Amino acid sequence: MAKQVIVSTRPFEFTPKQIEESIKKNSGNLVVKGVLQKAKEQNQNGRVYTRKLLEREAGKYQELITDKRALGELDHPDSAIVNLQNVSHNVKKMWWDGDSLMGMVEVLGTPAGNILKELFKAGITLGISSRGMGTTREHEGKTLVNDDFELVAFDFVSNPSTRGAFLEPVNAITESVVVEKKVVTNGRVCTKYCKVEGLVHEILGEIGDA
Repeated sequence: MAKQVIVSTRPFEFTPKQIEESIKKNSGNLVVKGVLQKAKEQNQNGRVYTRKLLEREAGKYQELITDKRALGELDHPDSAIVNLQNVSHNVKKMWWDGDSLMGMVEVLGTPAGNILKELFKAGITLGISSRGMGTTREHEGKTLVNDDFELVAFDFVSNPSTRGAFLEPVNAITESVVVEKKVVTNGRVCTKYCKVEGLVHEILGEIGDA
């Protein structure tokens, strides 16, 4: 079986006040922390990663963190290569808390990073998505990720697939409260995720006019 791109997403959100506090206390940079991935837990895509597999790949990924090359993109491509033109953030630290793989992530001042920061400031809930190459197998109704999996990056995406794990700004004072906002778009009721694409286009337009 040929290797394919495997992604697994965890959502997080925080308030504009938390973001401002993080930027203020991190020399103008937005730094967030929280769950990047979980072992032995089936996500909404039906995939399960073993603890042994994630420990192995986290150990290899630590080398990129040490070299300040643990870069990720805004939206994950169907590729095993990180596109520098779309880099938005850098993973600064990674550690285990039980079966949860935790991480500290710095949003960069790149074009994609600035879009990411503005999305957060607008209160948009995004997801942290692990991207890797590998194969899977079915077992008792679950999709198990095989040992040939190779972690490529952690990307930010607009469509979270797993509830319950949220990143928060580092050194923030307040705690976030999850509120599901509903809006009307093109005559239909939807959640705030429907506004993501329009907001991105608006931000790109402002950058182009600058």
